[in-house]
Amino acid sequence: MKEIKVLYEDNHIIVVEKPCNMLSQADNTQDEDLGSLVKKYIKEKYHKPGNVYLGLVHRLDRPVGGIMVFARTSKAAKRLSEAFNKHTVVKKYLAICHGRLEENEGRFVDKIERLDDGKSIVSKQGKEAVLDYKVLEYNVKEDCSLVEVSLKTGRHHQIRVQFASRGYALCGDQRYGQQDKKPICLYAYKLEFRHPVTQEELSFCLKPEKKDDWTKFTL
Repeated sequence: MKEIKVLYEDNHIIVVEKPCNMLSQADNTQDEDLGSLVKKYIKEKYHKPGNVYLGLVHRLDRPVGGIMVFARTSKAAKRLSEAFNKHTVVKKYLAICHGRLEENEGRFVDKIERLDDGKSIVSKQGKEAVLDYKVLEYNVKEDCSLVEVSLKTGRHHQIRVQFASRGYALCGDQRYGQQDKKPICLYAYKLEFRHPVTQEELSFCLKPEKKDDWTKFTL
């Protein structure tokens, strides 16, 4: 079993790092997924007989790594899902995009439509997509920017589509950018939310591993 990096756990929730190129939950590919690994971890650590309950309350795209929270009870799952739906959860990402943005910080507002082929596009028929960004660093030699992205909505492939549609495709984005076989430079590095039971304010921060294009910046 692949070792899981656990950032926090109690009887109600568990916060872990999702490795890049791993599914958040099982699909018809039967490839290894994070949800199943977390269930195995809980079952083995706490010697639980039978099935282990684990509530999926949000997802990360398969190529994207970073922080995820799972619910360990149905009550926690309901409350966390409501928090994500009401956008009271703070979700911040680090991304590297091609080019230099005109403004060092700003907001992207679009309408994004999910297509039948699994891609998403900016379209008048879509749902509102909002994100704020801040340029942290620009690499002149490589002509790429390290940005912090704060998601205000949670549309399918939102960050990737909104940046690519403006000519700033994310480095390593095989679907919306250059097909260069590099890993995507998008990482869910900060997650803040109120504990679904204790109401304590929780904050987690984790930087991506310093390799590939991430080595071009001071993380």
